[in-house]
Amino acid sequence: MPHYGFRPYVPVAVRRAKANVRIEKLRKKGKEIQPIELEGRKIAVSFWGKGWCDHLESFSDFENRLPRGRTYVRNGSVCHLELKTGCIEAIVSGSELYEVTIAVKPLIPDTWDAIKTKCQGQIGSALELLQGRLSAHVMGVVSDRIHGLFPQPGEMSLKCSCPDWATMCKHVAAVLYGVGSRLDHRPELLFLLRAVDVEELISADMALPTADAIPIDEELDARGLADIFGIDLDPGKSIDPGKSEKKQKGKTAAKTKATKKAVGRKKSPTRFDPKSPTGQGIAHLRKQMGLSMADFAKDLGVSVASVQRWENTRGALRLQARTLEALTRMQHELSVK
Repeated sequence: MPHYGFRPYVPVAVRRAKANVRIEKLRKKGKEIQPIELEGRKIAVSFWGKGWCDHLESFSDFENRLPRGRTYVRNGSVCHLELKTGCIEAIVSGSELYEVTIAVKPLIPDTWDAIKTKCQGQIGSALELLQGRLSAHVMGVVSDRIHGLFPQPGEMSLKCSCPDWATMCKHVAAVLYGVGSRLDHRPELLFLLRAVDVEELISADMALPTADAIPIDEELDARGLADIFGIDLDPGKSIDPGKSEKKQKGKTAAKTKATKKAVGRKKSPTRFDPKSPTGQGIAHLRKQMGLSMADFAKDLGVSVASVQRWENTRGALRLQARTLEALTRMQHELSVK
């Protein structure tokens, strides 16, 4: 009986068995196989994963073709998916094993600069960004339909080794959904795909203290630490309110004495040193220039809160390169006057 150009239906179990044999051969040849394995029926659940899928489905030229790939990605047909700079490479199990390649253009520099400008001063760590735990404004900027990190249809070139005439066959559609699932676990790959550095989004005015830096007049109680790091602290380590006030005062006095002794041995330099910037050095430089915190922050292109945080931090600061260069330039200008 003729099939009029259509191949006979092959059960999923049979396709998967044949695919496993070929995939195992590739693995033995040294290829690192990265399959898409869903834990439930949902393809993506995180901010970045769902954002990717919703973004693709928002375009009319995709919405009619994408659904064909949902079944494929859900039944484990995406045997391998790898995101590289400007490229998505995958292997999908169909009647045979098909190779899918999706070329993605790098993010336009002007678009990336605009994203960084809009997010300036609002992203303190890459971890918060990748976990999608920032303000609605910031997450809205990076996921904007037109000017965000997700690619436009015209920025992607789709290619599959299957005989389907359509530009987006079900294998390509499955891979595109598979990317959403992969971003659930490794959202940093989106930045790699668009050829941009996630660290550039971390605000230049949010300097990170080094391990030795100690914030002055700032204490975190057990509850605060638990909220920040998402851990339960051992209540047995907390201070027993039943201890005598005298004993507590004795400990405080001893600690103060030890601190003064340590400071007496080695005083922190007040002059600004570009090789080892400190809060005291920054405060000294600002006062030498006769600038208020507001004017100083404006000249540096940072927030007043950042300047306050620097000056109230004891120990070496790890500043962003742009900020350090601006401070060094200020010091030089002061020295030649």
